[in-house]
Amino acid sequence: MNKLNLSSDGDLALIRRAKIIEMLDHLGQVKVNDLSKLFNVSEVTVRNDLDQLEEKGLLIRTRGGGIKTQRVKIDYQFNNESKLHSLEKQAIGKKAAELISENDTIVIDSGSTTQEVAHNLLQFNNLTIITNALNIVSQFVNKPNIKVIILGGILKHSSISLVGSIAEESIQKFYCDKLFLGVNGIDSKYGISTTNIEDAHLNKMMMNISKEVIVVTDSSKFLKRSFATIAPVSEVDIVITDSNIPEQELNNLQNAGVRTIIA
Repeated sequence: MNKLNLSSDGDLALIRRAKIIEMLDHLGQVKVNDLSKLFNVSEVTVRNDLDQLEEKGLLIRTRGGGIKTQRVKIDYQFNNESKLHSLEKQAIGKKAAELISENDTIVIDSGSTTQEVAHNLLQFNNLTIITNALNIVSQFVNKPNIKVIILGGILKHSSISLVGSIAEESIQKFYCDKLFLGVNGIDSKYGISTTNIEDAHLNKMMMNISKEVIVVTDSSKFLKRSFATIAPVSEVDIVITDSNIPEQELNNLQNAGVRTIIA
């Protein structure tokens, strides 16, 4: 990568940051080591630039760099998913927020239903939120009273989330009050499931570090089994769904000791 020739007469910090924003618009993400070489400055200087841009809500810091804030552009596939059963998801999000108390430490998984949960947390004054979902992170950019911890990892475009070994290593460092988990399938016999193995493995680790596991899902996901199993329903504490849940599934969950809340 060719180095930029910048005049020392101008405000170099502003020039660098403007260029970083331009690169984010085109590439979607930037890396500290690449920027250090490009601008011929130290990695410490680049990290400071990225921190300043994050404070202004212009990017999301990740391990080793930054990603374009999802307030600017949301992945088409995810945006499409969020439109399905939107009223049910909004009601589920509101009901989920009723289970949260000030000073809680919570994990929020990626997904359109968990996004509704996050949307209802802006009212709180003191929360710590751990998430791998960039669309959820963006909701709290202007809420300094809510501490957000972002798991690192590889960007999964379809869900705007970070997955992989870095995310898995990061999640093991914490122990939390509650986990809000979205799923692609839930069946009282086969358990909760998602579309790929990486997500399933990370979700299982999220469950392991949480005192209480809360699955948030609209009723269309019941009696469906996705590719990768996360866990049996017996490892779930609460399911929040809508009134169209199949009656037999409702009975099976209750018999398994799972508290079921209808939003």
